[in-house]
Amino acid sequence: MAAKRPTISKTVLITGTSSGIGLATAVAAARNGWRVIATMRDTAKAGALLTAAEEAGVTLDVRALDVTDPASVEACLTGLDQLDALVNNAGAGHVGTLEQESVEDVRAVMEVNFFGVLHVTKAALPLLRASKGRVLTVTSVGGVIGQPFNEAYCAAKFAVEGFMESLAPVAATAGVSVSVVEPGAVASEFVNNVGLADDALDQAGSYAPALSAYLERTRGAFADAQTPQDVAAQMVALLAAEWPAFRLLTSDTARAFAGTKLKDLDGSTVQALTGAWIA
Repeated sequence: MAAKRPTISKTVLITGTSSGIGLATAVAAARNGWRVIATMRDTAKAGALLTAAEEAGVTLDVRALDVTDPASVEACLTGLDQLDALVNNAGAGHVGTLEQESVEDVRAVMEVNFFGVLHVTKAALPLLRASKGRVLTVTSVGGVIGQPFNEAYCAAKFAVEGFMESLAPVAATAGVSVSVVEPGAVASEFVNNVGLADDALDQAGSYAPALSAYLERTRGAFADAQTPQDVAAQMVALLAAEWPAFRLLTSDTARAFAGTKLKDLDGSTVQALTGAWIA
């Protein structure tokens, strides 16, 4: 078993804590002795988080933070004299295909899921260098395998994965560890926030049969999804590990899926797998 480092009196900032993995991780970290700065774009949506914290008997420092707004990031971190860990969790799903959406739509996905991670990480790094702390970034198996109708989302997650994989050895020279967390399907509000219009199939034109098949397959995947609490428990363990691994795949399903890509040297296995989703 990996050695644990003490977590009492250590401070972690977590983005995107109004629901799902972020909410569960904020509560779990607080229960394990961390001082938790729980952030979200709109603190009016903190009700579920505060209720969960009260039920768990913990307190949280809830702050507003829009990861796409550098001024909001700066305001959130101003005056913070200690930070031992950052959990980049904020993100947004997106379903669509290039011919039927604008480049501006794709840019918006990149702003939340990629540049938002960069804004917060850049602002936090001076504090993390001082504490010899760590960065955990929630990506997705969609950052390992490109998936139909997830072009913009997977592009953003691929970018995060490449950025963090490249940053990790550099940050390590300054005493900061960098890890990525790759869940598969998780039972949260995330799947309901992908921006798919009610009439999407009617508007899909030539892509309607493929989109219909994709949505049916996705409903099946999320019917047996991992819980946010399970992911959160693994993330808190990663926060406390003496030597955290760079990559954490949070379920057997995620490990099997990502493993398909990691051993698929010519790309044919992944293409056959994801192509079957929309056949």
